[in-house]
Amino acid sequence: MTVKADIEFQKDLFDAANKMRGSVAPSDYKHYVLPLIFLRYLSNKYEQRRSQLEQMVKDPNSDWYTEDNDTQMIIIEDHDQYKAENVFVVPEEAQWSYIMSNAKQPNIKEILDNAMKRIEEENSELEGMLPRTFQGSNLHAENIAGLIEIFSREIFSARASESVDVLGRTYEYFIGSFASSEGNRGGEFFTPSSIVKLLVAMLEPISGKVFDPACGSGGMFIQSEEYSPRKNALSFYGQENVTTTVRLGKMNVLLHGINAEIRLGDSLLNDQFPDLKADFVIANPPFNQKDWGAERVAKNDPRLIGPVTNSNANYMWMQHFLHHLNDNGTAGYVMANGAMTTSVKEEREVRERLIDDGYIDCIVQLPEKLFFTTGIPCCLFFLSKNRDGKSDFRNRKNEILFIDARKLGSQVSRKQKALANEEINKIASIYHSFKNKKSDGYEDISGFCRVAEVEEVKMKKYKLTPGIYVGTEIEENDDVPFEEKFVELNQQLLEHFEESNRLQQLVIRDLEDLLNE
Repeated sequence: MTVKADIEFQKDLFDAANKMRGSVAPSDYKHYVLPLIFLRYLSNKYEQRRSQLEQMVKDPNSDWYTEDNDTQMIIIEDHDQYKAENVFVVPEEAQWSYIMSNAKQPNIKEILDNAMKRIEEENSELEGMLPRTFQGSNLHAENIAGLIEIFSREIFSARASESVDVLGRTYEYFIGSFASSEGNRGGEFFTPSSIVKLLVAMLEPISGKVFDPACGSGGMFIQSEEYSPRKNALSFYGQENVTTTVRLGKMNVLLHGINAEIRLGDSLLNDQFPDLKADFVIANPPFNQKDWGAERVAKNDPRLIGPVTNSNANYMWMQHFLHHLNDNGTAGYVMANGAMTTSVKEEREVRERLIDDGYIDCIVQLPEKLFFTTGIPCCLFFLSKNRDGKSDFRNRKNEILFIDARKLGSQVSRKQKALANEEINKIASIYHSFKNKKSDGYEDISGFCRVAEVEEVKMKKYKLTPGIYVGTEIEENDDVPFEEKFVELNQQLLEHFEESNRLQQLVIRDLEDLLNE
């Protein structure tokens, strides 16, 4: 099947999901479609392993060969034979053949919820992952039957050798499609693929620990695993603070054959991996979080290198990322443009500390319209603890690479752009030549990329906007959203009020002193 045919086929599937329109909100489609895909995947894997065992016990050349029917069944029904191959046990009433044969029954919603329940009962590792949401929904039985019919096509069957791969790609397609249809809410669990590919290509995760404390549906993990030339050379750790999103992420990584440890909790206020030191931190954290609970962060929190502010969590995220890097690690993450120049006191202080201490490695300013959630451009930050010439990296402690990629990308829809693979490779190769010892050598490209000395950045008031350094004309429109500007201006205003009150008290005290003389 060609790529084009795959895409057209998956669009047909999304159109089929739209049959649920009127019964449930579009933002809830994923809670029914994605678990069905996952159920089909679990059933396929179980059916394939069971078929394999059935052949082994009847093959005279196999170590499991036996002519005794009872012994054959003991081997075939042995749960350990499945778990040894990372296959989950699927009870008969949860197998796809049973679901398919009962698809048009009036109690199909009860059958599906029971299937989810029974799988969790047989596999403690899946506890909490399979939602029982069908009976409580307004979905019509015929709509559910239609979805079951679609996922019963031959291309999805256990007999099709590529079925597991197709199910994985279909799951990802639906995540992206649902995110696009949900607008801002979709950004909570999905990062567009070209952004993920760029981050991964720049970080080069070949082996080691990968950590994403805002992991959403697990896209960073899947792309990292695809990038690594050695299977199982990476271990994955993630955290997410929305239960349904944790569920989506766990299902997604399992569909792609990845064992990731994803935990539920607020990363900034309830770090579930306090002792983890990763080789790579890769993330797309929520931008510009206000009133996120800064007052609950202890003054002696080991993550802190500077102050925190409730007006914005951006720089708390950065301190969190830095803390979780090992002594040779690098963090790459998406950030709001305003973080490059913010003058909010607490944020500016942390930015200056990151620059002074030599952690800022690279800044990439991105084109607009790459994200579902916002039309404004964002940027990528790279923090590194290997800037002093360790291992295979050259000494660049006093340098920062700036890349202005605002003119890259092309329209893929009316509202969205994407970076082409050639553009991703161009940006990544520039970063690699800047940081790696075994490179062809880095060269500035006027208007696109330049290495600046840290002293120069300090002279420019610690601003990190690439356009300041690479030679491009700085546009009057700084692309900072009103909400973000308002937070910063409000903070400045409060600081002025505070100073005004202090001066006012001084004047009153001086007047009182004069009157008392």
